[in-house]
Amino acid sequence: MTDQNAKIAAKILLDTKSVLFNSREPFVFTSGRISPVYVDIRRLISFPAERSTLMDMGAALLKEKVGLDNIDFVAGGETAGIPYAAFLSDRLNKPMLYIRKKPKGFGRMAQIEGCMDQDGANVILIEDLQTDGGSKKVFIDALRAAGAKIAHSFVVFHYGIFPQSLENMKAAGVELYNLTDWWAVLDVARENKYFDDETLASVESFLNAPDKWAENNAHLVKKQEQA
Repeated sequence: MTDQNAKIAAKILLDTKSVLFNSREPFVFTSGRISPVYVDIRRLISFPAERSTLMDMGAALLKEKVGLDNIDFVAGGETAGIPYAAFLSDRLNKPMLYIRKKPKGFGRMAQIEGCMDQDGANVILIEDLQTDGGSKKVFIDALRAAGAKIAHSFVVFHYGIFPQSLENMKAAGVELYNLTDWWAVLDVARENKYFDDETLASVESFLNAPDKWAENNAHLVKKQEQA
């Protein structure tokens, strides 16, 4: 059963076209992976009313699950996490940081921007989305190297289909919180008839077995290339 807030968030993503479905002409990522779904959470920054609803929900979630007393700083990962860290730090009334993917090559050679003037500060990492969680390690390691404690991370959107995502976070000692995922998006798309039955069935097949779906539909990409 999908959580009601997850459905609200999913509908916002669908209505703002921050998530797209196309099973007949799959999306091809830089990794070479093909998919009938695509997500662009960066797009949300251009929709003030919708992003405000999502950030209000995110702030409420963090207050409930983490607690304000356990958050000293809100840190955004370069680059997509930065605006969401700013929105949330404002709502939580907490100081903000942002973390570079690698240290700046001049001046203070800083990797963490802002002022974290207390050792052992509790920092929550904010990102736009998470697929398998592998990219979060750079930010988590940088924060810990600077003396911070990080036990929590928040994303607007979690793919929710790759087991290694939660495994990677567990290995890093970090609890992940999110507003919505592909399963909620599929539920809302089906309930509201955003797409035809064939597309919805194909997306569900992908969510259950991404690699198998890609193998079975590789011919669609070749067809696009030949067109």
